[in-house]
Order: sequence, then C-alpha cells, then structure tokens
Amino acid sequence: MNRLKELRLEKGLLQSDIAKIIDKSDRIVGFYETGERDMSTDTLSKLADFFNVSIDYLLGKSDIRNSIDVNNVSFANHNGIDTAGLNKEEIDEIKKQVEYMRWKKEQDKKNN
Repeated sequence: MNRLKELRLEKGLLQSDIAKIIDKSDRIVGFYETGERDMSTDTLSKLADFFNVSIDYLLGKSDIRNSIDVNNVSFANHNGIDTAGLNKEEIDEIKKQVEYMRWKKEQDKKNN
C-alpha cells in the first residue's frame, strides 16, 4: 500500500482532508496515492511535517518513520530505543551504526 494512503488511513482522514492540508484537489491526492503523479518537494515537505515522518519514509525508501536527531537525548518513534543518559559521542556512534545498517540493506537489495 502507498505510504500516503497508509498514513492517511491510520489517522482516519479522507483524501479531502489531505487535499486541504496541501492545498490540492481530492483527485490529485488520489493520483499521489496510486502513484499516477509524483509529489513536489513542497508537497512532500508539508505531508512529512503533518504526519511527523521523514520524506524517505513517505516515499517508501525507509521503514524508519523519523530520522535520528543527535542533539536530542532520546529517539522519538524508534522502536522504543531510549538514549537518555548517553553523551553526544555515544549517540553519534549509534547514528553511524544505523546509517551502516541502512547502507548494508540497500547493498543486499542491489545484489539480490
């Protein structure tokens, strides 16, 4: 299922609700959900902000809803991982490991 549609349904919204948020018609939202049209950068940004997800998640390029903010002391919406009490260097190391795992996953996809 298209991520936009999935997120919309999770919140119990109609296509018309999304259309108002992005200042487009219901029909355009339908096209976005079926993949008949690509979203502009501005539209992607508005939707990512509204749903509190990354653009990569919205596009289906990542299964992680939000990116890690290394300036924060905890991860939000990251499978319950809590970084409270860790210093910046430790959080940076976690971020590097996550980035490596994403890269490795992409390499595995390319090789299969």
